[in-house]
Amino acid sequence: MAAQCTHLGEIRHVTPSGKGCKECLEMGDRWVHLRLCLSCGHVGCCDSSKNKHASAHFRHAKHPIVKSFEPGEDWRWCYVDEVFLD
Repeated sequence: MAAQCTHLGEIRHVTPSGKGCKECLEMGDRWVHLRLCLSCGHVGCCDSSKNKHASAHFRHAKHPIVKSFEPGEDWRWCYVDEVFLD
């Protein structure tokens, strides 16, 4: 049986915290790709970025689902269940 996400109820209509990774912008650093938290709107950098702020946000805030914040990409990921969502 394929893994399923049990956190879809935590998805909210959110306003992005900015146009780039919140923490990287504050530090004057760079990122590779961006992720949008679907619980609160935090924009963080992906795990291919050296700072991995999106994952750090998940570990701190426990908000389970992010979506790509990259133009032309339309996917979501649940950190808790470790599954991509349609």
